[in-house]
Amino acid sequence: MARRGRYYPEYVSVGERRKKAAKKIEQLRKKDPSIRPVVIEGRALARTWWGKSWNENLERYADYSNRIGRGRSYVRHGAVLDLQLDANRITATVQGSRARPYNVVIKVGKLSDHNWAEIRNASEGCFDSLGELLAGKFPQAMKDLFFRKGAGLFPTPDEIHFDCSCPDWASMCKHVAAVLYGVGARLDDEPALFFVLRDVNLDDLISHTVADAADTLLDKAKNKSDRILADVDLGDVFGIQMNDMTAPFATPPPAATEKAVSGKKKSARQVARTPRKQTQNTAAPARGNPGGSMLDALLQALGATRKGKTVESLQTTLGWTKTQIRNAISRANAKGLVEAVRPGAYRQKR
Repeated sequence: MARRGRYYPEYVSVGERRKKAAKKIEQLRKKDPSIRPVVIEGRALARTWWGKSWNENLERYADYSNRIGRGRSYVRHGAVLDLQLDANRITATVQGSRARPYNVVIKVGKLSDHNWAEIRNASEGCFDSLGELLAGKFPQAMKDLFFRKGAGLFPTPDEIHFDCSCPDWASMCKHVAAVLYGVGARLDDEPALFFVLRDVNLDDLISHTVADAADTLLDKAKNKSDRILADVDLGDVFGIQMNDMTAPFATPPPAATEKAVSGKKKSARQVARTPRKQTQNTAAPARGNPGGSMLDALLQALGATRKGKTVESLQTTLGWTKTQIRNAISRANAKGLVEAVRPGAYRQKR
């Protein structure tokens, strides 16, 4: 349609656009079953903290805020037929006005080592579980740190470089904008992909996942079969050396048992069934003293309180670092000696 010397594309209703996109997705899926289209349910483009923060980060930069809005209707109508996230790279297929979809490639710079080191150090002891972090349920101070402009986890425009196969020569076409919003929607369902995209190790922020994971696996073992987890070493399961968790404290060798496990490591079930040691007459190691048993010292510091003691109070009593205390709690938890009464507070298991 021509009007005053300009060309205007023919109007296409929302329903028709979605129908066209759905048809194209089915065609692509026959050729490649691994495609992952972006589906927006409801009015919000993102629902979770990670998805919302991704979008807000892009919109807070002046050079993006004026252009990224072009992609809102596209992503809402299902035009992002496929979206894949990898380390420092986003690839997508977007349905435009032409019959053949466009290919979009966006490169995102790796988070700088300096920024990552600051974030990692500030996060020490703040996250007790992977689920807590990925659900965005953490203190406002950490949210402010993660969202810090130019120095947090989220990329700046200078770190984002994109290319689209469409004929639009704009610095950011609507297909690229749709893909950027599509990333926010994808992070709603898979927030861990954010750390993949920024090419950093998510585990560096977690301080207390071993015991939680061990409990889950042991619970499953009880419900399903006595054979599950038999002869499985916790160190192999979680990719760590359990003996390293007591460093720098040297734990005395265990007393001889009636039947020693010859040539085999302790299984996860054997660890879980280890009886609680008697700690009434066991003295806690002196501050800075590498001798003595770390678990015995922890249990004595916990005492018989039902309300539990926080990591901070244990740190004051024992003179250990937070990392040493959390490692000791993780080990004791895996042996069934301690339990959490509330986030960050623990007591001897009864």
